[in-house]
Amino acid sequence: MLLIKNCTAIKFLFLLSLCLSCAFSFAAQVAGTVTHLSGPLLVKKTDGTVKVLTQKSTVEQGDILIAEKDTYARIKFADNSEVTLRPNTQLRIDQFSFEEDKPANDGFAMTLIKGGMRAVTGILGKRNKERFGLNTPTASIGIRGTTFIAEYVPPELSGANDPQGAGRPPGLYVQVLDGTIFLKNDAGLLEVSAGQFAYAVSFSKPPVLLPNNPGMQFSPPVSFPAGNSQENASNENKSGSLICEVR
Repeated sequence: MLLIKNCTAIKFLFLLSLCLSCAFSFAAQVAGTVTHLSGPLLVKKTDGTVKVLTQKSTVEQGDILIAEKDTYARIKFADNSEVTLRPNTQLRIDQFSFEEDKPANDGFAMTLIKGGMRAVTGILGKRNKERFGLNTPTASIGIRGTTFIAEYVPPELSGANDPQGAGRPPGLYVQVLDGTIFLKNDAGLLEVSAGQFAYAVSFSKPPVLLPNNPGMQFSPPVSFPAGNSQENASNENKSGSLICEVR
């Protein structure tokens, strides 16, 4: 009888350790850390739960980040890249894979659901540019080691409901501060360089360059340092109007 009990106990411990091992192996990968906040930042996890993030909270692959009204939030990723969200923004971290000594495993993909963000390229985007991608409902963005701002205005928030107050039509707006990006959709591919603005209204119409600032504003609090971006070198477009305001 004692032998049977011991065998049962051993089997139980083996199954328990196996379950714990599986749980850890399927745990979401930590992608980055919240470094700056000016208001509430929520995260919707892959299991549907919603949590409030604070400074130094970790961000995981699969998370949907939700910056509330008046909230700017900066996330620094493991490869030293940075993303700053402006108010009323939702961003999903689709994939993040980075090991400093294993560039073959690199992978970084995000989806801008709505709102705006500023992205600064890190190690991954510099050594494996083709492994970085930002998806939106009207176009995807590829990079060549860069700093850029992207804003997606969904149809329900366009015109008079535009949170930026610019009354813009729906679609994706981009502004390149340093380097080069590529806007791509089913209708075409467009190269956008430092100092330029571009727009993509839908996946069925090619992206186009814009002659001037379409009303994009990005004004994080003064407590947010410039980070490793180079926007100070590109603060004005050819007409001298402000394209990236840091107060």
